[in-house]
Amino acid sequence: MLPGTVGPVPATRVRKAFIGTLALANLAVWMGFFTPIQLLLPEQLEDVAGNEGKVGALGLVTGVGALVAVVATPLAGALSDRTRSRFGRRLPWLVGGTLLGALALVVLSRQSTVIGVLFGWAAAQAFFNAAYAGLTAEVPDHVPVEQRGTVSGWFGLPQAVGVVVGVALVTSFTTTVVAGYLLIAVVIVALVVPFAAVTRDPVLDPADRPALTLTRGWWIDPRRFPDFGWAWLTRFLISLGNALGTLYLLYFLRDKVHYEQLFPGRSAEDGVLVLILIYAAGAVATAVGGGMWSDRTGRRKPLVIVSSLVMAAGAVLLAVWPTWTASMVAAALLGIGYGVYMAVDTALVTQVLPAAADRGKDLGIVNIANAAPQVLAPALAAPVVAGLGGYPMLYALTAVVTIAGAVLVLPIRSVR
Repeated sequence: MLPGTVGPVPATRVRKAFIGTLALANLAVWMGFFTPIQLLLPEQLEDVAGNEGKVGALGLVTGVGALVAVVATPLAGALSDRTRSRFGRRLPWLVGGTLLGALALVVLSRQSTVIGVLFGWAAAQAFFNAAYAGLTAEVPDHVPVEQRGTVSGWFGLPQAVGVVVGVALVTSFTTTVVAGYLLIAVVIVALVVPFAAVTRDPVLDPADRPALTLTRGWWIDPRRFPDFGWAWLTRFLISLGNALGTLYLLYFLRDKVHYEQLFPGRSAEDGVLVLILIYAAGAVATAVGGGMWSDRTGRRKPLVIVSSLVMAAGAVLLAVWPTWTASMVAAALLGIGYGVYMAVDTALVTQVLPAAADRGKDLGIVNIANAAPQVLAPALAAPVVAGLGGYPMLYALTAVVTIAGAVLVLPIRSVR
């Protein structure tokens, strides 16, 4: 690949500055995704909709937001594939999406109706997913295949650490939902700046700019690209299991575990923070090591399968033993499994992309497998929690879906 041009396969190993600032930028994006879902939106909607309406309101808001993400990610990815600017293809989308997403959080913080929260969160999802589309494509654009497990390990860490940092910042330095949103907005922007400062994206030559229409290029035929299809389905099921297991965590601690009765003077939000810290510690302990191991052995599938089964075990534990002790053990299992899974599966996905010219768009389609479960999970989880078995059935369903995702990685042939 010649300097300053877009080529199919990177050959030069990336440096530590790229890896470190890439991780910081991804931390910013995931703070924008998960801190509101895990803490700020539940608190805001409980105030707006009341105790009786909070479950349905949270499901509606997160579901619509995820539906926006399903559209925004591949569209932004496709447009970034075709972006010609002096800053390259990806950075304009990363920086612009981050700034607009932070602004959307500021607007969201001022909303006092369910509809207002819904539109504010939908805007934030659109912009942050545009930023994420640009960021994920940086990995196959810059990183050679033999280094992708290691880089994906560092890239995957923020998906666990992002919510920890976000929740810790909000609970430690703010006392209101409005202040929490504003703090997260400022930190997100600050974390993206270093990556934009050190990264030089290749510039797209006009002759290499792929055509884009509204009717072609958005469907990747799994019969022509079966490995991509199986990888997409595996990611979808694992993400669905993760969404089912985490959406109502705050309410689970408050209403099922009775955390506030067990620990007078402490809130359920404190319990969420403890579980997130345990979860993140497990992910931090395994993500980079799992990615490096997969690089050394050249084997991705066994690690994806084992890590998924570990996550399923955590969900089973919550289903059969809904106590605070079990919650802590389950958080550790989920973190250990998810750390390895995201590192190795991210590397696996970059190896089954159909075309180099459409990396952004194709990774956007992969990211639908992350976002679509956020639409489906509330539709599945809300009626289960409300009356079809409650939290034990919810976590049993989480385990079943996760195990299915582990099994379906087996048909992938081009990656060991």
